Amino acid sequence: MIRGWYTGASGMRAQQWRLDAIANNLANVDVDGYKKDIIAFKTFPELLLRRAGDDGVIQNPFGSSDNAPILGSIGTGVELNELYTSFTQGALKETQSDFDLALDGKGFFTVQTPWGERYTRNGSFHLGKEGYLETKEGYPLLGEKGPIQVKANNFQIDKTGRVWINAAYTEDPNIMVSREGNTWEETTLLDTLKIVDFDIERYIEKQGSSLYRSTDVSGEAQILEEGRRPRVIQGFTEAANVDPVIEMVQMIEVNRAYEANQKVIQTEDSMLGTLINQVVRLS
Repeated sequence: MIRGWYTGASGMRAQQWRLDAIANNLANVDVDGYKKDIIAFKTFPELLLRRAGDDGVIQNPFGSSDNAPILGSIGTGVELNELYTSFTQGALKETQSDFDLALDGKGFFTVQTPWGERYTRNGSFHLGKEGYLETKEGYPLLGEKGPIQVKANNFQIDKTGRVWINAAYTEDPNIMVSREGNTWEETTLLDTLKIVDFDIERYIEKQGSSLYRSTDVSGEAQILEEGRRPRVIQGFTEAANVDPVIEMVQMIEVNRAYEANQKVIQTEDSMLGTLINQVVRLS
């Protein structure tokens, strides 16, 4: 019976972890580029039960074996195995702002922070006081040559991540068209966005403010070459990949599972009370 307490308690604790992850997903449903967290559990080793009191040892030409009747197995609880991030693509939202960028495919923007380079899918940028594209926290967006410095209404970023000055990109890579419709034969390429990916992106670590950092398991960030880069869409942002309806349904499931494990502990306590107060006393 005591084992039942620990099994039920481990189940309640597991549902608390799951509820924390769901609550965090719902709290960030409106954050651009947010990627939802998912909880994975694993069970403790199961115990094999045999009926006690039976002489199950039999002799055979190869020695002896235990032939006691097997009743089955019993679980001994559950524990947290992994909290990982799902990097499925989020929906694209049009903002009509030149400073907003979205990645359609695998990859991350690179930004400069006081702790070094960090990585994000949140493409909601703005123009800083010194003319640099920055996150809401003031971290500059990086190109392959360094921070991106532009002027309002004076730049364009094409689908490969190249930043052009004084012009808008057309299908012809050798021609740029100004916002007024004038054609310029000579183009001005400022830089190319530093878009990176990891050997195992599942194991990069969240740092807050929509930022990620590499870990020993994920490997260091690698700049994606042309042909492997995601499509960059200017004037759009990527919404969180969280479905509020699914998260609410899972929250209901968590509450039901928590109550079931709570009921297990109450039942085990009642059975133990009966054993001590009645069975033992009568014997």
